[in-house]
Order: sequence, then structure tokens, then C-alpha cells
Amino acid sequence: MEKETISIYTIAKEAGVSPATVSRVLTGNAKVSEDKKSKVQALIRKYDFRPNALARGLSSVETKIIGLMVSDIRNPFYATMAVECEKEANKNGYLLMLCNSLGSNEMEVSYLEKFSGQRVDAIIQIGGKVDELVSDTRYVENINRIANTTPVLITGKLDGADCYQVNLDEGQSMELMMQFLIENGHRDIALIGGRDNVKSTLDKRLRYRQILRKYGIPVREEYIVDGISYDIESGNAAMYHFIREDHPMPSAIIAINDFTAVGIVRALREQGYSIPDDISVVSFDNTYIAETCMPRLTCVGYDYKLFGKTLIETAIQAIHNEEPPRVQMVKSRLVIRDSCKQVR
Repeated sequence: MEKETISIYTIAKEAGVSPATVSRVLTGNAKVSEDKKSKVQALIRKYDFRPNALARGLSSVETKIIGLMVSDIRNPFYATMAVECEKEANKNGYLLMLCNSLGSNEMEVSYLEKFSGQRVDAIIQIGGKVDELVSDTRYVENINRIANTTPVLITGKLDGADCYQVNLDEGQSMELMMQFLIENGHRDIALIGGRDNVKSTLDKRLRYRQILRKYGIPVREEYIVDGISYDIESGNAAMYHFIREDHPMPSAIIAINDFTAVGIVRALREQGYSIPDDISVVSFDNTYIAETCMPRLTCVGYDYKLFGKTLIETAIQAIHNEEPPRVQMVKSRLVIRDSCKQVR
């Protein structure tokens, strides 16, 4: 292994300990068992590992700033998450520094560098590259280089990245939705919006197919409709695409998120359908849009307060080398409103 590729994370992996343990051995700031200490020290000698002096000097100095990068704050999911993270950070004496990547890979890399340059105590990323099904190797390398000195938390996945994950249980979300619809008599259920190269969408689609088979309902691939993006116009376009294909209309439509649902509802109304009398429409996320849409949307959503609290608490634990769990899951919950009816 080449010297320049060694970090506290590679030392930790080979020694079978946490990165925080390696940091403690290097700084001598806390007690470490003799067995772990000897393993780490042996690997440090083996690779002649010398952590960056500036990073060591900064390890005990907090800026009390946590960097938060989201995909697009205009999406109510990201807006709600940012607010909950900010409230929790403020409660714990930290300032939240917010950036929007706006779907740009270059901006994501740039903001990571800027966060690092500002010496934030931790970085949280929600959306963007961490939502991709296939992890970008170069991006992972950037994350690992930054994670050598700054804890990084994500709400998706980055294969090979030394970061903490706080994720939504997408499979459980779809299970809640499908059970509700099937219990209310729906068997012709379409799933509209999203793309297979986004992990959260793929997870939902896999569970959708699985549950249909579990209940003996045929899987109709024409009922799974891609969207270009995850916004209102994409939902509208996907619904019109389905209508033009002249497939039999389903009794219920699952929108991949609240934004997509608004576009779907608009298309259906323009085509003369009444919701929920003719077609039921449900969605994911349960943002304020679900309450303001007419009719109000039945949704599977999340405890955003708990989600934000878990992210910030994990960040603070990582900042203080307290070894938080590497992966945590946030469960979903069903909120029943007006957009779905029971069918016979």
C-alpha cells in the first residue's frame, strides 16, 4: 500500500478498530486498551504513518460550525431537513453553514473543499452524489481525504467511503404504503416518478414488486413510470406519458414524492379525472405540500425532528471521538388524509 493512500481510516480498518480509536492513540487524549493500542501502533510503524500536522493541531479546537450540503433547498423535503438540523445544532451551541449543490457534481466537490477550508467541525450531506446507485470512485476518494480530518455524515450511500450514514428505511416506507392500499381494496397500483439509478427509488421499486408478488397481484411493468427528475413538471410529464400510452388506468397511483404528486394530480384533473373518486393518489415525504394540495395527500413520511436530531447528535459524537454507530435507520409513518378511497 502506497504511503500517500494511508489515513486513520485505513489504519483503523486493518487494525479492526474504529477511526476514533486510531485518533486517540495518535493524540493520547483518552484511554485505549493495550491490545488495541499495540495493533494500531504496529500499523503506524509499518506504514510510517504521519498525520498532517495542521490536522493534529486542529483536532482539539472546535469552530462550532457544522457544514450542511443539500441538493436543493426549494424542495420541501430538503428545506424541512435543513430547518430541523439547524434547530438541533443551535440547541447544542453549533452554527449550521448551509449550501445547495443544485444537481451539480462540480458544486458538490467545491463545497466539500470550502467546508474543509473553513475548518468546520463536521460535514453533513443530504442528496446529490450520495443518492446515486453506483458510487462515483473519484467522489469517494474526495470524501475519504476530507474524512481524514473532518467527520462526514451522509443520508444515502457511498461505497468505500469512511463516513457515517443516517438513512431512511425506504423499503419499510413502501411496505407501509402498499399494505394500506391493498387493505383498502386496491390491486391496480401504479408507481410514478423517480429513476432506477437513484438508490432510494430503486429500493422502493424493489419492495413494490416484492409486495405485489406476496399478495398474488401480477407485476405490470407498464405501471412503473420513470420521471426525468423529482419535481412538479416531471410528475406532470410522467403522468401524461402514461395516459398517452393508453394503458388501463389504475385505481391508485403512488407518486415518488410530494412534488411529483402535485404534477400527477394536475395532469389527471386536466384529463377530467376526479381524485379520489376516479383515482386515488398517494405519495412519499409528507411535507407541507401534502397538506396544501387539494385534496390533501395521504402520505408516508418521516419524523423530521428525530431525523435532524439523529444527524446532529451523530455529528457531535463523531466530533468528540465518541464512536457513534456507523449506520442508523430512521423509520417512516403513514399519514392518512383525503386523496385515497376504499374500493370494492
